[in-house]
Amino acid sequence: MTPDEHVVLLDTDGNAIGTAPKTAVHGPDTPLHLAFSSYVFDRQGRVLLTRRASHKLTWPDVWTNSCCGHPLPGEPIPDAVVRRLSYELGLQVDRVDLLLPRFSYRAVMDNGIVERELCPVYRAVVSAEAVPNPDEVGQVRWVPWKEFAHDVLSGGMDISPWCREQLSHLDGLGPDPLSWPVADPADLPPAAR
Repeated sequence: MTPDEHVVLLDTDGNAIGTAPKTAVHGPDTPLHLAFSSYVFDRQGRVLLTRRASHKLTWPDVWTNSCCGHPLPGEPIPDAVVRRLSYELGLQVDRVDLLLPRFSYRAVMDNGIVERELCPVYRAVVSAEAVPNPDEVGQVRWVPWKEFAHDVLSGGMDISPWCREQLSHLDGLGPDPLSWPVADPADLPPAAR
């Protein structure tokens, strides 16, 4: 992250209403802002899980989906997904598909820091191993999707709150993550189109 990196602030309908420095956004009164979540799969349908770096402001050392981030103002979200996967995990992406165009959540850490994002969810497919950036990622592991979904949905795996919420939606798309239907980009919130 560069010191002047900004995120897109949103109204409740998903329209852009301004920007703010990323470093100043997350706190007890976090405004609604645009983000994304991505789930990286290999050709065998295994999902790449990441443990957030221990020095992260929000949810340090917590296991989560492959990569989350914020598009820069004016940056198409698929481009942001590719950019962050390269930066955080050293991955070159074969394809990026929109899965959940309107996912939104609010989560509060024990220390009162709030995460509040309109966060479309994407699938990325890769053919190579991850090379984690220690500034972002503490650890990675590949897990068969069905095993991961079962562990999270049965309460047997501790995972980030946004990932837990997304899993119930993704699980409904079918057992094979490589054949999930791609969502229509027209269903994205206005600021993400």
